[in-house]
Amino acid sequence: MAMISGGTRGGFTASINMTPMIDVLLVLLIIFMVVQASLQRGLSVHVPAPKTDGPVSPPGTESLVLEVEPGGRFALNQKQLDGARLTEELQAVFANRPRKLLYVKASEQLSYGEVIHAFDASRAAGVDIIGLMPGH
Repeated sequence: MAMISGGTRGGFTASINMTPMIDVLLVLLIIFMVVQASLQRGLSVHVPAPKTDGPVSPPGTESLVLEVEPGGRFALNQKQLDGARLTEELQAVFANRPRKLLYVKASEQLSYGEVIHAFDASRAAGVDIIGLMPGH
């Protein structure tokens, strides 16, 4: 706080020195920017370009599609899988495959956590590339 003497009536006038407050504010701003940048996490996925003609289907006949259904149910190429043992079942399927590619198909009504559970189980099973397909 600075004191200014004089004035029209000859008394002291108190005014706040803003320079230290602005310095503290800028340091805090820099700290928050650095912390925010380090907290950002993302999920790296390959999303194919949308086609305008006909339904979307994965390329190749050997493609595997993991469907995430409401209620924690999963199906791999129309075959129902046990949700509690999803990682083990996917490991068994991908054990002898040289190309570890899986397409995940989920409905828009599912929660983010249910879809990420399928991603995590696929990564734990050794899948290298996970593609997204539009849901039903």
